[in-house]
Amino acid sequence: MQASFHLVFGGQCEEAFQFYERTFGGKIVNILTYGNSPMAEQVRPEWRGKIVHANIAVGATVLAGADVLPEQYVKPQGFYVLLSVDDTVDSERIFSALAENGEVHMALQKTFWSVRFGVLTDQFGVPWEINCEQAPAVA
Repeated sequence: MQASFHLVFGGQCEEAFQFYERTFGGKIVNILTYGNSPMAEQVRPEWRGKIVHANIAVGATVLAGADVLPEQYVKPQGFYVLLSVDDTVDSERIFSALAENGEVHMALQKTFWSVRFGVLTDQFGVPWEINCEQAPAVA
């Protein structure tokens, strides 16, 4: 079994994925608009430039995303996307980037399980937990 993430947006999927590509050092693998899909005639003309399906590869993880129609969009709730980062400098850089124009719920800080952990909702409404685990103690 393999779990993956499918993020939904209310019209900002392309902007969000371009931001995530820069922030995470990922690569957009696929991006398809409603207008270039078989669904083109099923959506309003002003919605045809929005994203029906996109994928971004970040290391071994692939995030999928789409713009759902405005009447179907619901703000994400009840979960966080947990991003595990190996390096404290990267965790601080990523947290700062995601926090810009977003809302910090718990500042990035040292905890008993992690050298850095923080919680936020980014400018696109996606909730994140950033975790930079401590290296195991060497005996």
